[in-house]
Amino acid sequence: MKELEQIFKHIKNREFLPIYFFHGEEAFFIDAAVKALENDVLTEDEKAFNQTVVYGKDTNYNDILALSRQYPMMGDKQLIIVKEAQDLKLNEDESRILENYATNPVESTILVFAHKHKKVDSRKKVFKVLDKANMLFHSEPVKDYNLAKWIEDESKSLQIKLAPGIAQLLADYLGNDLSRISNELNKMKLVLKEGEVLDGKLVETHIGISKEFNVFELQKALGKKDSNQAFKIAYYMGKNPKTNPIVMTIGNLYNFFSNVVMYHTVANQGQSLIASALGVNPFFVKDYAEAARNYPLKFSTRVISVLREIDLKSKGLGAVNMEESELLKEMVYKIVNIDKIKS
Repeated sequence: MKELEQIFKHIKNREFLPIYFFHGEEAFFIDAAVKALENDVLTEDEKAFNQTVVYGKDTNYNDILALSRQYPMMGDKQLIIVKEAQDLKLNEDESRILENYATNPVESTILVFAHKHKKVDSRKKVFKVLDKANMLFHSEPVKDYNLAKWIEDESKSLQIKLAPGIAQLLADYLGNDLSRISNELNKMKLVLKEGEVLDGKLVETHIGISKEFNVFELQKALGKKDSNQAFKIAYYMGKNPKTNPIVMTIGNLYNFFSNVVMYHTVANQGQSLIASALGVNPFFVKDYAEAARNYPLKFSTRVISVLREIDLKSKGLGAVNMEESELLKEMVYKIVNIDKIKS
């Protein structure tokens, strides 16, 4: 949510809007904004009288706005927070009621909607009214290619110094789960000594991610067809199945080799167009180019079949009592020897 810092600043300065309607796919930013309002608008004594929290599945817009038109007790402001607002039903009558309230809100009420996991229908007039009044806030997911930068910024705000490459490692391994990333960084904030730098060893010890032996290093080794390194990584990962679940490994490799297949179809285009087609940062196009050289189209499609086969075996189909470590070794062997295996 691009306005988040501005929202925090205004809250700190006690400059409040009458309505905050947060919506969008990324719950992390919505939760952060709601928490700031919940913590800082009212004192603990005022909250007992003037803070109300309701849930979308238990109420409706008509009742919420009736609460909003009441006046605070023993204070200047009342705060009404509607959590899980995506569960509210917005029919024509309630849409009109909300629109009317948005055009003439009660100044002593701060009304907060947390509409998570999806966008509202911005074509509806009520949301156009909220948007025009700067009371509608869209929370978008952080793009994969911006995730490492977000982690760097989040670490900086927590005064955590990162060793080179650690932000990208966390981005690669933890994925786009901002809540998990934030929790891990806050945990490391408690662990790190003053002046200590968060490096690969600390990440492996406290978060369980090895900088050398993880699914992304395995992906890189397989892309290069470096069988020795791939087997070494697979051996380590097989010894640590809790931090390297095979389902995640297969999923990541499936996405990688699907992009290798896609690369073959767009290889004659410019780098930026290829990156767009693959949905990756242009920096990583070279990795797919190398993998495509090592796995021509007919072989890269066979790799997809191998991954599907291992996935079925990991679920107990066609492989009785096979350990994940053995499945990993079988998978690596078949991929690096894909040109020698009969289809």
